[in-house]
Amino acid sequence: MPAHIISTYQNMTIKITLPDGSEKNFEQGVSAMDIARSISEGLARNVLTASVNGEVWDATRPIYADATVQLMTWNDPEGKLGFWHSSAHLMAEALEALYPGIKFGIGPPIEAGFYYDVDTGDRVISSDDFKRIEDKMIELARQKNQYIRSEVSKADAIKYFEQKGDQYKLELLEGLEDGEITFYQQGQFVDLCRGPHISDTGKIKAIKILKVAGAYWRGDENRKQLTRLYGISFPKQKELTEYLTMLEEAKKRDHRKLGSELGLFMFSERVGAGLPIWLPKGTALRNRLMNFLREEQIKRGYQEVITPHIGKKELYVTSGHYAKYGEDSFQPIHTPKEGEEFLLKPMNCPHHCEIFAHRPKSYKDLPVRLAEFGTVYRYEQSGELHGLSRVRGFTQDDAHIFCTQEQVKAEFLNVLDLTKYVLKKMGFNHFTAQISLRDPDNPDKYLGTDENWEIAERAIIEAVAETGMETRTVLGEAAFYGPKLDFMIRDALNRQWQLGTIQVDYNLPRRFALEYTGSDNAAHQPVMIHRAPFGSMERFISILIEHTGGKFPLWLTPDQYALLPMNDDLIAHCEDIQAQLAALDIRGLIDKRTESIGRKIRDTELKKIPLMLIVGEKERRSGLVSVRKQGAGDQGTMSLEGFVQYFGELLNQE
Repeated sequence: MPAHIISTYQNMTIKITLPDGSEKNFEQGVSAMDIARSISEGLARNVLTASVNGEVWDATRPIYADATVQLMTWNDPEGKLGFWHSSAHLMAEALEALYPGIKFGIGPPIEAGFYYDVDTGDRVISSDDFKRIEDKMIELARQKNQYIRSEVSKADAIKYFEQKGDQYKLELLEGLEDGEITFYQQGQFVDLCRGPHISDTGKIKAIKILKVAGAYWRGDENRKQLTRLYGISFPKQKELTEYLTMLEEAKKRDHRKLGSELGLFMFSERVGAGLPIWLPKGTALRNRLMNFLREEQIKRGYQEVITPHIGKKELYVTSGHYAKYGEDSFQPIHTPKEGEEFLLKPMNCPHHCEIFAHRPKSYKDLPVRLAEFGTVYRYEQSGELHGLSRVRGFTQDDAHIFCTQEQVKAEFLNVLDLTKYVLKKMGFNHFTAQISLRDPDNPDKYLGTDENWEIAERAIIEAVAETGMETRTVLGEAAFYGPKLDFMIRDALNRQWQLGTIQVDYNLPRRFALEYTGSDNAAHQPVMIHRAPFGSMERFISILIEHTGGKFPLWLTPDQYALLPMNDDLIAHCEDIQAQLAALDIRGLIDKRTESIGRKIRDTELKKIPLMLIVGEKERRSGLVSVRKQGAGDQGTMSLEGFVQYFGELLNQE
């Protein structure tokens, strides 16, 4: 292990801004953990990592300049990521102890847990080995070894991994320069890593290895396939137990399983992977969602448009989408005679820019709000496809607002209000907003001038501040053409998803030379706001299925009731009831199978149909129906008029 690089500083004080906004002076070399201890020992025990001037650090790393410090605990996403990153190193230490000579690729934290890619040589790691690995990790964690950060020269780093014979770390070093290489050590294990990490292994109390899979080195199918071990860890055993219970419930709610059982959608190898086919019930569900948003958009002054599924390559070169998505798009379609090149549409924005540009505009015409349920296409690798949540063809509830600079804030707030309304109507009552800004260290990733970016970022920050919403700011998550606001929702299983996005864009209007005539009779460039409350219909429905467990709201569900005749002689009477309810826009089906009424009730429950109307000879003679509610049982006998009133009351409760 190369020696630590230790620098000496004069005994001077630095000013620290604490999370509550207060300021305090500390000696140079103070760490975020020291700061936490100065507040309370209880806080220090809970600190996992820290943000120092916007960069996530080890909580034990010394600070030698004036800084704004934010303390990260388990309740902060950055705290969890540091915890899981440290757990990945702990797993690597356990693997090295159990499988001498093992080689290591990368081991990052992920949204829930961590993984490490390893080369086990001729040995195979299977689920039978998970308990052994977990036990070794717990044994090492109890040693409470510190995670020690060292800055290392490239020559020393190469020498270390050459001695160890780890070709994967040596390859990673090829892309690094002196001054940006750091090692982390806990116990006897040393890894090439940027960090950050928690203070010591003792904070890791509960561990579960979740699965093992294959992964090509650096994602290249022409390179060696490594073993990828996934795991998750927690600071308390209770939290792991709750997580594993949630995973079991998530399996029952898997949208791929429920989508098939409820007859919503399908996939066909002949049609192609990642291209969903919507079945009648799924189409009804999807259309109802679209109509709900259509009606709300009309109230808010949107105009709906339809644009082609393809466009000339030059259109997407102009917009910048070809440079951004070229490798992830289906390759150009060549016309047989004219030699033109077309692309399957990767985004709707360029088409809407053309709509805005096709007639002259005055400031009196703005804002122009164009909406489209537009299907777009991206070539995702087959290994990344996942049901409806990751597909190659998907429909965005897209809209683009072209407005003046003075209108940006009001329009942004209007879109913000619409998105909140949509999410609450769908039963997503717990959400926060993520303000996604540029990565200041990678300006080449983004289009446009610094001035326009600063204006756009400030507009989002100020608008959201007015709403009082809970927010967090993340650098590097902006779209390539502008900053955005992403809605992060929590579902019924407390999982977090990104749903709905709003983006402020000064770049596409410039690239397409869009303009309007201002009150000064001069040409001005409009500002463009992108928004999609659902995000995409496919991904939104996949999350909605899992959030509700397939028990959709009464207004949305494809079949609101099932008529269950006790014998075949009652089918005609049930058809008459069905027609009367259809005239009142109440939709349902008749179970015409020759089965017992008990079997029909059980099967209807499994289909997640909210209401059952049971009809026997007694009910036919009296003009009544016996009503059952999904999950709640018998609701009594009602006249048809009484049922309609009961149905309306249920709708009003949603």
